[in-house]
Amino acid sequence: MRAPPGKRADYRWFLAMPTRWMDNDIYGHMNNVQHYSFFDTLVARFLLAHGVLDLKSSEHVGLVVETGCRYHAPLAFPDEITGGLRVSRLGSSSITYALALFRNEEDVAAAEGHFTHVYVKRAAQSETVPLPAALRAAGEAVRA
Repeated sequence: MRAPPGKRADYRWFLAMPTRWMDNDIYGHMNNVQHYSFFDTLVARFLLAHGVLDLKSSEHVGLVVETGCRYHAPLAFPDEITGGLRVSRLGSSSITYALALFRNEEDVAAAEGHFTHVYVKRAAQSETVPLPAALRAAGEAVRA
């Protein structure tokens, strides 16, 4: 049996994001690929807010090696989305984020997903590195 959708209380860090007219598809709701774009923005803004990522000069970067999404309810322009984030796993060189998109002021997630980043040297992306200390600290603070 499929698990019920999560609630806002299940997540630890939040970001408000507006939908855009171009997010809708021919069926009148947000196209599934846009959910991943919102997830990606949510994680990137979390990293920026915690001083983990400098877009131009970070020596180490996280590459997405696994992602997934469960859709519970439609989202559509002009909805306001609140993205919810928590860390579900901290490894030695990887981190998995549990993510949710909430429609307007609703308490139940319209979509939930996950991203796993593996940290590598920016210059030699085949060489993994330990999670940066700032990321480990930020991740621990929002770990479920």
